[in-house]
Amino acid sequence: MTAEGGTGYNHAVTLARSKNIFGPYEVHPDNPILTSRDKPKLELQKAGHASLVETQNGQWYIVHLCGRPIMPQKRCMLGRETAIQKVKWDSDGWLRLEAGSNSPQVNVPAPGLPLHPFEPEPARDDFDSKKLNVHFNTLRVVPDESWLSLTQRPGWLRLHGRESLGSKFRQSLAARRITSLNCMAQTCVEFEPQTFQQMAGLICFYDTQNYYYLKVTHNENAGKCVTVCCSQNDNYTELTSQVIPLAQKSCHLKAEISYDKLYFSYSLDRKQWHKIDQAFDITTLSDEFCKEGRFTGAFVGICAQDLAGTRTKADFDYFEYREK
Repeated sequence: MTAEGGTGYNHAVTLARSKNIFGPYEVHPDNPILTSRDKPKLELQKAGHASLVETQNGQWYIVHLCGRPIMPQKRCMLGRETAIQKVKWDSDGWLRLEAGSNSPQVNVPAPGLPLHPFEPEPARDDFDSKKLNVHFNTLRVVPDESWLSLTQRPGWLRLHGRESLGSKFRQSLAARRITSLNCMAQTCVEFEPQTFQQMAGLICFYDTQNYYYLKVTHNENAGKCVTVCCSQNDNYTELTSQVIPLAQKSCHLKAEISYDKLYFSYSLDRKQWHKIDQAFDITTLSDEFCKEGRFTGAFVGICAQDLAGTRTKADFDYFEYREK
């Protein structure tokens, strides 16, 4: 069993068999046994890279990679996902999908085994633990107390601002995968920037060239403020029309994803929310749009930058992620 066609829209699974590992091999008469190639209406695209498993009661399945593109852009914001298909061994000794075609199915018969439910993860992390939640990822380095701390201010996650979002070296960023096309993330930050070079907040991130950032920063005219910036393949934009003065010490920030749209909001009390007056195209955070990164899928998280080099601290009270 092998993958063919690359990992994009021509992805496929093919089979060959032999009684000797060195061959000769007989090719499956119906190859590829699994593919979404040339089937644009299928919900699961990019099907390929399968692994075979036999259950305890003698049933067979394959797990495989796939993507669920947002249409009509054909962009997979969730990156490479994993799916499962039920298969069977036919009378001729070949493996085939039980559904009767080589198209990946969204609904697949269960194996009839006892359920093994897992405790649901809490949607909200109040940063009461001294250990970073396993769902958080950092860029290229393991977090340490010099820039990410859960102990310097108990009950808060502290980030010391470091390099810019375009940096591939020392960034202060912790983010988790976005796993639904309809979800929400929010946080509360306390941050006192003294210059436009200092910023902290909530970010939807794909790579150093592609992100949407709702941030607390400093503006020459407004002082401390909330605003938005974004980058699309290194084309950086500041939303100068969205500069909201912020006199309060703390600020709640929210990102809501609804299929292909991203909406940002802020609140001073976590009760009354004020939406940023622009919808963003979340599909740009995908393999199909980005020129540099591959296969990661989009992330949402918190970050802090200090381009003045003073490592200004940003304290985050909680991080919450919910799927709708």
